[in-house]
Amino acid sequence: APCPQWPYCRKRCSYCNFNTYVVPAVDEAAVRACLVREAQTLLRLSQVHSVTSVFFGGGTPSLASPGTVAAVLEAVAGAAHLPAGAEVTLEANPSSASASALDGFRAAGVNRLSIGVQSLDDAELRMLGREHTAAEARKAVEAAQGLFLGRTSIDLLFGLPGQSRDAWAQRLEATLRLCDDHISLYQLTLERGTALAAQVRGGALPAPPQDLLADMYQTARNVLVAAGFRHYEVSNFARKGALSTHNLSYWRAEQYIGVGPGAHGRFVLRAEGGCSREARVQTLEPVAWMREVQSQGHGTRSRAVLSPLEQLEELLTLGLRTDEGITHERWGHFSPQLSLQAVFGEPGEARALQQEGWLVLDSGGLRCTWAGLAVLDSLLPDLLWQLQRV
Repeated sequence: APCPQWPYCRKRCSYCNFNTYVVPAVDEAAVRACLVREAQTLLRLSQVHSVTSVFFGGGTPSLASPGTVAAVLEAVAGAAHLPAGAEVTLEANPSSASASALDGFRAAGVNRLSIGVQSLDDAELRMLGREHTAAEARKAVEAAQGLFLGRTSIDLLFGLPGQSRDAWAQRLEATLRLCDDHISLYQLTLERGTALAAQVRGGALPAPPQDLLADMYQTARNVLVAAGFRHYEVSNFARKGALSTHNLSYWRAEQYIGVGPGAHGRFVLRAEGGCSREARVQTLEPVAWMREVQSQGHGTRSRAVLSPLEQLEELLTLGLRTDEGITHERWGHFSPQLSLQAVFGEPGEARALQQEGWLVLDSGGLRCTWAGLAVLDSLLPDLLWQLQRV
């Protein structure tokens, strides 16, 4: 699953601490050539036979031209088998998602869209530093559904400073009138160094209380499940089977290749005779990354072989985010000697969490109950500690 990153944005949002860059002009031809070359290099190193999905993230990849998307997909198809039905997702901002632009991306090979709506309230959008208005967001989603019906996803933020429970419930109802079959809900995190965090720290905006955040999350789950959505991952809801294939590959600890500035990857370097999974991070700064790709074929800044324990820790941390949890088969792929039952079925932290109603271990595998999913971050330290001891 390759994940090409387009690191540029027209404006930095007030809450964003991602690896994004606002520059006067982008040499798109040069960036495109480097994305293509790095994708070819990393796919060759992995010797992967078939690709299940491609995800264009960012930054704001909808600011790239359809020609760049087409060139990367052509490179992927040339280096590995890219089935006709493989999921190809593009992240888009409403301000760069006109019907004509989206039509170009569809012609280039995109078949799923993820739109960063974030809010359907103009005052909230201004606070977040977003470029678009609520009306522009609605227009973009409607345009997307005309081209990607059943494959258009909406991102929403909750827990904004000053946001009330009632306001959030209204946003959800408005979203249900607009949305397709996939919604991602993210609790706003006030990241150090962002403009919004500084405003909250300085007292200009109120910090939302924890009990309100929990109530907003519960409200969202109730509303969306009642509307036919499956809560298949901590932050993700889908109906009519419209789950994100690409993101499921992360949560199931499958292999993926990160292409572009700051991209992350997890794969086995079979071309170098490797049999161990590596964690790789590409160079953050775009100009430096391009220099490295031009000179050596890729811009990997750091690479580390993951130990068997580290791989199981990742599988546990990611897999428990989903409603299916970690199946016995998937666990056995990473741990042929020690079964899930041997690690978590004996007396200890996991057994206690099962008795308290947070966790289930049965013939299907290990997974959280709904109550456990809502407090997963507080359960993981105990589970990781038990895994490390075994």
